[in-house]
Amino acid sequence: MSNANQESRSNVRLERSELIVPASNWAMIQKAANSAADAVCIDLEDAVAPSEKAASRANVVRAFRELDFGSRLRVYRINGLDTYFAYRDLIEVVEEVGNKLDLIIVPKVNRPEDVYWVETLLSQIEAYKNFSNRIGLEAQIETALGCVNVKEIAASSPRLEALVFGPGDYAASVQMPLDSIGEFDENDKVYPGHRWHYVMHSIVSAARAYNKRAIDGPFAGIKDPVGLAHTCQIGRVMGFDGKWCIHPNQIEAVNKTFSPADKEIKWAQTVVDEYEKAIAEGRGAISVNGKMVDAASLRVANSLVEKARLAGLI
Repeated sequence: MSNANQESRSNVRLERSELIVPASNWAMIQKAANSAADAVCIDLEDAVAPSEKAASRANVVRAFRELDFGSRLRVYRINGLDTYFAYRDLIEVVEEVGNKLDLIIVPKVNRPEDVYWVETLLSQIEAYKNFSNRIGLEAQIETALGCVNVKEIAASSPRLEALVFGPGDYAASVQMPLDSIGEFDENDKVYPGHRWHYVMHSIVSAARAYNKRAIDGPFAGIKDPVGLAHTCQIGRVMGFDGKWCIHPNQIEAVNKTFSPADKEIKWAQTVVDEYEKAIAEGRGAISVNGKMVDAASLRVANSLVEKARLAGLI
C-alpha cells in the first residue's frame, strides 16, 4: 500500500472528544476506559509530576495491556522532546504495548524535525518488535515556533494524523495574558475580535491542506457548561473535528457539538443524491432548497456525510 493510501485510511477516525487523564492516577484511567469519549489519552506530560513520570509509564503499559477500551482510540502523550523523559516514554511503552496503540501525542512540536525524530524511533521499535500495526502521531501546536512552522509540520510525515491546539502553553510562548486555559476572560474583552483566531485557523488550514484532523484544546471550566458549549461551537464553525476534554462531564456536550445535526445530515445527503443525478444528466450545478449547489458544496456535503457515518448517525 502506498503512503498516500495509508495516510487516507488511517485518518478516517472518529475523534470528536479526547479525554485526557493523568498516567499517575490508575482509578481515573480505569474510568476513562469506560467513558463515552471517542479517544482516551493517558498523559505522561503536564498532568504528571516530574518525580512520578518514570514510574507512571508502568500504568500506561498496564492500561493498554489489561483494560478494554472498546471502540475508543487508545492514545498516550509523551513528554516534550526538550526533556530527557521523551525517549524513555517511547521505548518503555511502545516496546511493551505498541501493538495495542492507535496514537501517540507529541507535545510542543516546533518544527518538522521533531516529528521525524519520533517517527524514526517508532519505526525502529516497530521493526524490532515485528508489530503489524502502524502507530499514528498527533502533533500539538502550542508554541510560537510551532505556529510559524505549522505548514511544514503538517506536511512532515504520513504517520502524522492530526494537529492539536494547546492554548495554555501557546499563551505562555507568545506572552499572552491568560486567566484560565480555554476560557474567555477579561483579556478577551479588550481585544476587538477573537484573539485566538490566527493560531486556530492556521492549525485548521494546515491540517486540511495535508489531510489531517484538527483537534481543539481543552476548556478548564469543568463547572461551566455554558462556556464549554460556546467554545465548542467556535471550534466547530472554525473547522475543527473535535476537542480535548479534561473531565468526563464535558464529553457529552463535545460529542454533540462536533457531530453533524440532523438538519445538516439531511441537507448533505440530499446534495450528494441530487448532484449525482445532475452529473449523470450533464449538469454541473443544481438547486437544493432554493440555493445553488456546485462542486464546492458537494465537497462540504461529502465531508458531513462521512462524519455522520463515523459517528453512527447514518
